[in-house]
Amino acid sequence: MQRTATADTSPFASSPVPPFARAAAALSARMDRIPATRYLWLLVLLISLGGFFEVYDLIFTGYIAPGMAKSGMLRTTTSAFFGLQGIAGFIAATFAGLFAGTFCFGWLPDRYGRRTVFTFSLIWYSVGSAIMAFQHTPEGLVLWRFITGIGVGIEIVTIDSYVTELVPQHMRGRAMAFNQMVMFAAAPVAAILSYWLVPTTLFGIDGWRCVVLAGSAGAVLVWFIRRAVPESPRWLAMHGRVEQGERVVQTMEARAEQQLGQALPPPLPAVALPPHRRASLAELWQPPYRSRLIMLVVFNFCQAIGYYGFANWVPTLLIGQGITVSKSLLYSSAIAIALPVGPLLAMLYADKVQRKWLIVVSALAVVMFGLLFGQVKTVVPLITLGVLISLAGQTISVCYHAYQAELFPTAIRCRANGIVYSASRVGAMMSGFVIASLLRDFGVTGVFTGITVCMLAVVVAIGGFGPKTNGVRLEELCR
Repeated sequence: MQRTATADTSPFASSPVPPFARAAAALSARMDRIPATRYLWLLVLLISLGGFFEVYDLIFTGYIAPGMAKSGMLRTTTSAFFGLQGIAGFIAATFAGLFAGTFCFGWLPDRYGRRTVFTFSLIWYSVGSAIMAFQHTPEGLVLWRFITGIGVGIEIVTIDSYVTELVPQHMRGRAMAFNQMVMFAAAPVAAILSYWLVPTTLFGIDGWRCVVLAGSAGAVLVWFIRRAVPESPRWLAMHGRVEQGERVVQTMEARAEQQLGQALPPPLPAVALPPHRRASLAELWQPPYRSRLIMLVVFNFCQAIGYYGFANWVPTLLIGQGITVSKSLLYSSAIAIALPVGPLLAMLYADKVQRKWLIVVSALAVVMFGLLFGQVKTVVPLITLGVLISLAGQTISVCYHAYQAELFPTAIRCRANGIVYSASRVGAMMSGFVIASLLRDFGVTGVFTGITVCMLAVVVAIGGFGPKTNGVRLEELCR
């Protein structure tokens, strides 16, 4: 099997770049010529199973809301804009916790490793979610929702970088689409469980509490599965643990040669690295990262209001269109089935069409279908339009999760993602209050008018200022 030397050669010889950084570039070049093997897809699957419960946690928010309101735990609307005893307060606590996790702790995976923090955040979520399920006051519920959200926020940041760094550049889009498909398979699971359990009690326990506990228990099982996933070799090499990174890449190469039945082709030349700078928050304000950071902060804030303004309020919006509580949960389950289908379809074109343009077109589709949703009252058009909105929203999700992870270097990738994600969490946190206010004062049509404004901002930010990334190696994007 051919290997790339890690000794000083042009273009590195004259650059003040540490040996471990040159080794990281050499390992990355070897990884980028590995085909999309069964082993690589297995690694993405195992990471995605951990993310399954992240999505389960985020999606069930909207589906258990009617049950919490029916049990008297929370109110559908409150007189005060920031009322904490309503569903909007519960949603806000979710995203406030996500903000704290992404903004305050997004540096953890960069310092301690993707694998370690992935496991830590999954345990955090499981414990916090279980405690939340047994709260009996609105204040306790909101507090533990916030604490649980911190663990989910850390996990979100970690997963995107983990997947991006484990696969070669030619399958980044498909890998993220597959990741999103597995993760969003949790959406119909959460919806169907909510449809079965929320209107009932089980062993004297409110159905919505059982939905929460199911996610907590499942995440513990996945913790054992993830033990088969190695640390990111790019992260290992950049932290001076070159031999460990070498072993991971050797395993990938051996599995690929075993599957192909022949030796791999020689790797492409390693990408020339810029002069080394200490990885820090200040580096994000150096070109070209500064403009990317600002662009993604605007994008994340606006898309979160648009995305979660629909996803977290589907049952309530259907009720606003004249559908009963029980049927709204049933119809929401049908709409939720589209959530894993969207990423599945995206696997067909995620590496063929520029991700920035897929985001733009999908945002415009949300605008068009959303405005129509606000005008119809009958069941079939409502479900059809709900599915189309979900498909478009999922295409945005698939593309931007891959897109923003590509735009920053390995040493600060999670930290940068944490900062831009935190803008998304602020937007999502505000979405509960904004949507509740629009729904109260202007009805469902007003809700989708607000979503339209946010999605048009997405179009301007990404379409006007986002770089192209498809087919470009990570090191070339981050020079």
